[in-house]
Amino acid sequence: MPARPSAALSVIVTGFVLLAAACGSSTGLPSATFANTVDTVSLFALSDPNVQRPSAYSVAIKSTVRTDLTTAFDFAFDFDAQHRPVLYPPGAVHLGNSAGLQPTTASFPSISLAPTTGYVRDSALVIGVDAVVVVQSRPTACLTGITLPFYGKLHVLAVDTTAHRLDFEVLVDENCGYRGLAPGLPSQ
Repeated sequence: MPARPSAALSVIVTGFVLLAAACGSSTGLPSATFANTVDTVSLFALSDPNVQRPSAYSVAIKSTVRTDLTTAFDFAFDFDAQHRPVLYPPGAVHLGNSAGLQPTTASFPSISLAPTTGYVRDSALVIGVDAVVVVQSRPTACLTGITLPFYGKLHVLAVDTTAHRLDFEVLVDENCGYRGLAPGLPSQ
């Protein structure tokens, strides 16, 4: 009588087959299911007296967050000692340097693919009106069980020093691990 594979081996083989079937590209990522769209967002300075307003943004959940309620964000907004508007990745405020920011001189619409290297992770990034920044989120567990970052890009529309507010447009690729930053269904 031939030897029967163990239950553990059957689970491993079945899991591998399911994972391989879910992966629709050479990158090992499942096929993209979410179309990229541009949103307009406002953040309020960390130093704003009203702590109940959002001062940070999470790329993975595509939402503003309050830093008094969570430390799970990819960048926060404030003004530095010279009263310049700045974005802080978590590493700049001693929360680990897993998320990063990358300033660029490219126009917001022309950025179609996020870079894989060159992100500022541990220091503030001075910004101004019309600044364009690419964001790499902290690694997040994807539906496939692998851990990868999400990517996004933002374009600063306005900085209101009186209201302590930053307005920007943002496009986030909600497909875990995809770097495509053009509107519509990404191919990468």
